[in-house]
Amino acid sequence: MNPAEYDNLTQAEESMWWFRGMRRILFALLDPQARRRHAARALDVGCGTGAMARALESRYGWRVTGADLSHAGLLKARRAGQVDIVECDALRLPFAACAFDALVSLDMLVHLAPGQETVALGEFARVLAPGGLMALRVAAFHSLRSRHSTFVGERQRFRGAPLLRAAATAGFRPLRSTYANSLLLPVALAKFRLWEPLLHAPVSSSVKLGPAWLEHLLYAPLAMESALIGARLRLPVGQSFLLIAEKA
Repeated sequence: MNPAEYDNLTQAEESMWWFRGMRRILFALLDPQARRRHAARALDVGCGTGAMARALESRYGWRVTGADLSHAGLLKARRAGQVDIVECDALRLPFAACAFDALVSLDMLVHLAPGQETVALGEFARVLAPGGLMALRVAAFHSLRSRHSTFVGERQRFRGAPLLRAAATAGFRPLRSTYANSLLLPVALAKFRLWEPLLHAPVSSSVKLGPAWLEHLLYAPLAMESALIGARLRLPVGQSFLLIAEKA
């Protein structure tokens, strides 16, 4: 990922509407599985600044190891108090087989070249113990690429069905999956396909806090989606795709 994005993340990922809403959606999917099974050690692949690793430790009591290829991101994680971090490539994880009970990887596979996600999923399965829990989130649909996608170095986007097949091939059994950030899809399409091209908007990050009224307005649809997903509704389309699976 673009190293410049880590400064933006440090300033916004705790409070910005997108991060708060997507954490809420992730936990709506993950809570039922995480809270009824023992998971002492977890791995966060693509941990960045360590914010999610710290959230997982706080919520579930896991001992989370953060792994990332970016030295800049891991410096931010260490300064924020994340002690157990490893600089490594997701395609060659430097951990023993069956070393972890749970694995989380959020918006990391999009930075791999097309086809490399199968290698990464194979590594995820290798380091997870049998019955181990995996939580994935990826950006969805190539048509939703934006100036922000280019800025952060996004190399691909995913559809749900092919990703589910790749996960199954790697040895995972799906427990829950859904698209998310669905209600704001018309706004996103208008912004990315009409507004940005019309204004010749430069490549830039969209990770920044807005005024309080806008943060509240944009967070509300994600909060609603988290309630729907928590009630086991599966959203058929959206800007992200999430998968909760276990190693078979």
